[in-house]
Amino acid sequence: MISTARIIAIANQKGGVGKTTTSVNLATAMAACGRRVLLVDFDPQGNASTGFGIDLEARDANSYRLLTGEASAAEACYKTDIAGLHVLPAVVDLSAAEIELAEVESREFRLRNALQQVASDYDYIFIDCPPSLGLLTVNALCAADCVVVPLQCEFYALEGLSQLMRTINMVQQGLNKDLLIQGIVLTMYDSRNKLSEMVANDVRSHFGNLVYTTVIPRNVRISEAPSFGQPVLIYDLKCAGAQAYVALAAELLSQEKEAA
Repeated sequence: MISTARIIAIANQKGGVGKTTTSVNLATAMAACGRRVLLVDFDPQGNASTGFGIDLEARDANSYRLLTGEASAAEACYKTDIAGLHVLPAVVDLSAAEIELAEVESREFRLRNALQQVASDYDYIFIDCPPSLGLLTVNALCAADCVVVPLQCEFYALEGLSQLMRTINMVQQGLNKDLLIQGIVLTMYDSRNKLSEMVANDVRSHFGNLVYTTVIPRNVRISEAPSFGQPVLIYDLKCAGAQAYVALAAELLSQEKEAA
């Protein structure tokens, strides 16, 4: 039997919570653990692609053309400098896909069907979702086996999370009954800030074991890395942010091992 990739959507409709940072660095950490990894940039902003130094001019085959059927997944997978890690990049045209696919039959399954072509080539496929709950995110949730939710340690964190949970529940009921919530990862944690601790405790009391033990700290090196076209694990492996993503990857792998 040919093994097929575990597909993980990184989703939260709130912007600025660390979705792309988590997607880029978790994918890098998993590749560093010897896994074959594909990161699908599914956000029209294309920040995950930029985070790996993929120039805009080089993204001729991309996630927009994948959805419209103009490019295959095999054509759109770009090899990175990191062994075992490929990126399927995004361009701003992807924002038009929601309108263009509105009347297309089975429009929610375009991404799932396209990724089936390369699923056996990877151990993990991560999908960096846009900050919305529209058709692109629904496509990602229909393609995914599970969801990892980055959650910023700020006052309105739980309020935004409830909206996402409703969308996940809707997808589970009507489109992808096997979809699981893999876990919630607390991001931008500031140990000097009492609010971060309060939010973390609140989220853990609500969601218990769904919340990862690993917490991603606020870290200037994480913020600097994308401007150099590198994941923070390549930019500065020893910094606190990079080490947190290494720990998160280990926790995810342990979770997968227990579930097997």
